Amino acid sequence: MALFSGQDLLCFRGERIVFSGLEFSVDPGQALVLRGPNGSGKSSLLRLMAGFLRPRRGTIAWGGEAIREDPEAHNRRFHYVGHLDAVKPVLSVTENVGFWATMRDGEPRVEEALTAFAITGLADVPGRFLSAGQKRRVNLARIVASPADLWLLDEPTTALDSDAIALLVQAIAEHRATGGMVIASTHAEIGLGDATTLNVGEYSGEEVAA
Repeated sequence: MALFSGQDLLCFRGERIVFSGLEFSVDPGQALVLRGPNGSGKSSLLRLMAGFLRPRRGTIAWGGEAIREDPEAHNRRFHYVGHLDAVKPVLSVTENVGFWATMRDGEPRVEEALTAFAITGLADVPGRFLSAGQKRRVNLARIVASPADLWLLDEPTTALDSDAIALLVQAIAEHRATGGMVIASTHAEIGLGDATTLNVGEYSGEEVAA
């Protein structure tokens, strides 16, 4: 597994510079926590890391090679869990997790994922009957259901109670123990005491004229 890094990143959205001159690096087994006030660009940075957006300036690289050079290879490296819980209302919990697991190569680990987030009792329940916290657990279960080196998590503790947060922390610890990387934006303290912190707000840009 290779170093994941970004150099001299400039993000421009909504007619303004969100951040500029931002740099990061994450080694195998490492966690990076993104901090900063609302609007500082934490979500935008995660989307840049995923390749959903392109920086106006700078480079994001895996093992020294820009991710834009082979986007399909990069897509196979990461899980991205955003603000919205992509739970299909007509599918059961098992079917929802299984759907995401089959989007990747490798043997799906659906039962392991349900156990990891304590949702085995909801296995046959359709998504439309789930609470916000239960939907969040289902959405997070995909990170265990199929392998990916890099986890990109945007406010992953939203709607989770303390027990569910503990399960998430455990899943992250196990992923890192095998060399996996985790990058998470959060306002909450989720127990990643040895994680590196990046304050995105320190790289805030100036307003740009239309």
